[in-house]
Amino acid sequence: MHAGRLAATAAMGAMLMAAAACGNSDGGETSAAPGASGASSAAPEGAKVGLAYDIGGRGDQSFNDAAAAGMDKAKTELKLGEVKELEAGSGETGAQKEQRLRLLAQSGFNPVIAVGFAYSEAIKKIATEFPDTKFAIVDDAAQGPNISNLVFAENEGSFLVGAAAALKSEKGHIGFVGGVQVPLIKKFEAGYAAGAKAVKPDIKIDVKYLSQPPDFGGFNDPAKGKTAAEGMYDAGADIVYQAAGGSGGGVFEAAKAAKAKAIGVDSDQALTADESVRDVIMTSMLKKVDVAVFDFLKSFSENTVKAGPTVYDLKAGGVDYSTTGDQVGDIKSKLDEYKDKIISGEIKVPTE
Repeated sequence: MHAGRLAATAAMGAMLMAAAACGNSDGGETSAAPGASGASSAAPEGAKVGLAYDIGGRGDQSFNDAAAAGMDKAKTELKLGEVKELEAGSGETGAQKEQRLRLLAQSGFNPVIAVGFAYSEAIKKIATEFPDTKFAIVDDAAQGPNISNLVFAENEGSFLVGAAAALKSEKGHIGFVGGVQVPLIKKFEAGYAAGAKAVKPDIKIDVKYLSQPPDFGGFNDPAKGKTAAEGMYDAGADIVYQAAGGSGGGVFEAAKAAKAKAIGVDSDQALTADESVRDVIMTSMLKKVDVAVFDFLKSFSENTVKAGPTVYDLKAGGVDYSTTGDQVGDIKSKLDEYKDKIISGEIKVPTE
């Protein structure tokens, strides 16, 4: 994990203009598949793709890394040209987010992908300034004729790991650590609580958010994540689910010290977290940002990009739970029963 650092505007401009490549609230009812609208002629090869990360950037072992994985796959499998990746800094302003997107578009990067709801206002403004550039935003429904929204049913995936926590908890006491208390992360909490209570209605669930907006530092503060989880384990919880970005590493450290269990988020963190804590990660709520980013870039390469939301839910395979380490193998059949009921509509998972 590393903290995001925002370069000075002038330095960013110079970097973006350099010739050297750097390779590296949902709405709507569209299913998770590339749209088929747009011109029929093929898009030019060698598209220059700009990727603006949320706080933590590539290397956060979670949300941003999932987006990076989708970009890496597209770089390999599609005929992309230069790829430029920039990341957000802690405590930055909306104007700085706007400038990051503007510099990418000004420098000829098309499409431009913004990773995270924090870019909502910035992308709406910049997309109007560059109507011929295709933009995509992960986790937000910001509207515009050239904005594609890659959104997820985080509540559905979280229901499954909540059920897993209740089925595996020996104390009937679990926890949830959210990075920042915003509607998006409340969706994770709501689904988690619903899944746990579906299994054990009287289960105790501790909840802690690491920061309140406009402070988004809760997504990149492992020390604060560790302290929050320590409090829950000390109070009797034996499993804690974190939806806290880079802060999640601290939750895993606390689980290790307490000889307890934790649940990862976004990526399969039993594969991506520090090796010293992977054994405490019982399962992870998989949010397939990599699939969404790849799908968007594929649709761009095929000139079939559509504006508006594409929703990645359980039915579309956009969210799920992981089985790495086989710590939920004994309850997999039960979890899959819940999954089938959600997909069929028998279970309606709340979002708040």
